[in-house]
Amino acid sequence: MNENKTNINWYPGHMAKTKRLIKENLNLIDIVFEVIDARMPYSSKIRDIDNYIGDKPRVIIMTKIDLCDLNETKKWISYYENKGYKVLPISLIDNQNIINKITNITKDIVKEINDKRKLKGMKERKTRGLVVGIPNAGKSTLINRLAGKKKVNVGNKPGITKNLDWIRINDSLELLDSPGILWPKFEERSVAFNLASLTAIKEEVLPIEEVVTYILEMLTTYYKEEALKKYGIDKLDEDIIETFEKIGKKRGCLIKGGEIDYEKVYNIILNDIKNGSIKGITFDRYDLLGG
Repeated sequence: MNENKTNINWYPGHMAKTKRLIKENLNLIDIVFEVIDARMPYSSKIRDIDNYIGDKPRVIIMTKIDLCDLNETKKWISYYENKGYKVLPISLIDNQNIINKITNITKDIVKEINDKRKLKGMKERKTRGLVVGIPNAGKSTLINRLAGKKKVNVGNKPGITKNLDWIRINDSLELLDSPGILWPKFEERSVAFNLASLTAIKEEVLPIEEVVTYILEMLTTYYKEEALKKYGIDKLDEDIIETFEKIGKKRGCLIKGGEIDYEKVYNIILNDIKNGSIKGITFDRYDLLGG
C-alpha cells in the first residue's frame, strides 16, 4: 500500500488538540462512530485512530453511499468486516434509514455494556457516543439527521467544526461531535489526491491543476461513460491543457478574446465532485490498495 510515496501533509494545530481532548474524555465514551466517505473508503480511514480511542466498541459509518460506485465500495465493506469492524453504509439524504440503522446497532452494542454494568451492580445510564472522522466526511450532517434538526454547522469545506460538543439526540443517546482530523503525513500519493479531490484537505495544499488532472485521470480510467457525458472526453490528451481547453469551451469558461479561463475550468471540475453532481464513483480501488 505504499505506491508512489509522497511527503504531502496538512495537519493544523487544532487536529492534534482534538486528539488530546478525545483522550481526556475517553472515559465518558461508550461507543465510537467513525465516519468515512464511501467514495474513498481507504483514504478517509483515520490512520492513527487506535492511538486515542483505545479498545472502545467502534462502528464504521460509511456515508454518501448514494454517490459511490457501489460495486467497488462493497469490496471495502467486506474488507473492513473481515477485519472485525461493524460497518453501516448510509445515505445522508435518507433520514429514516440513518436513524433506524444507527439505533439498532447502538442497542446491540449498548446491551453488552449495560449487561457488564449490571454484573458490577451499576445502573444503566444514557449512552454516550463519539463521532469522529476526517474533514467533510459528513459527521455534522449525520448528527443533524439523528437529532432531527440543525444542531451543528454543515459545510463542504474542511474545518467547519472547531470544538468538541455534546449533543443530545434523545433520552437514551448523547453524541460528542468532534472536528475533522487527519494524520501528520500522507505517505501514499493516491491518498493525498483522493483527500484533495473530495475536499477533505484544503484545496491550496496541492496544486489545483494537479488535483483536477488526477480527477480526470480517475474518471477517464474507471468511469469513461460519466466523463464523456459530463465533459465530452473519454481520454486525456497528451497535453493536458488541450483537455482543459475542450472542457472550457464546452462549459463556457471564456475570458476576453475567447481565451480559456483555466481557473474557472478547475473550479467547475472540483465543484462537480464536491457537490456530488458526478455520482457512482469510488476513487479508492480495492485491487490496487486492499487486494
